[in-house]
Amino acid sequence: MTGNSDLKPDLDFAGIATRIRDSVGRQGFMGHVGAELSELARGSCTLAVDRRPELLQQHGLFHGGVTAFLVDNATTIAAATSRGQPALTAEYKLNLLSPASGERLICRARVIKPGRQVAVVAADVFCVIDGVEKHTATALASIAMLPGEVTARMPSPA
Repeated sequence: MTGNSDLKPDLDFAGIATRIRDSVGRQGFMGHVGAELSELARGSCTLAVDRRPELLQQHGLFHGGVTAFLVDNATTIAAATSRGQPALTAEYKLNLLSPASGERLICRARVIKPGRQVAVVAADVFCVIDGVEKHTATALASIAMLPGEVTARMPSPA
């Protein structure tokens, strides 16, 4: 966008955001892990999870699977915000940069290249230690964009 249009609210996004929040709210695994959708905007998504013993590995660090789940879900949600289309992860590359300790894990995903069929999304994961964020992982994902729009209902089992 150019000019003053950058300052206008994205009125078209309100309906998309509602549908995405409703859909995410029904994801059983989000509830199981205890993750929350803390920020949602056109082209971006932030997910977070608080430290709990069942999310840790044997050394008391967040398990890499928790980091991978946050990346998988946040990148897909971010892609869905760009056009309001449903999306599925096609692939992602995850680099674990440092141990994920602390009291909270945060994943911030942002669309790098929106697309009608495939979106490219980057994500960074941080652990919060005594109120300070430490970068623990980074990822790049290819997200398959599905036809239609994000719906508030779950599809029927096949």
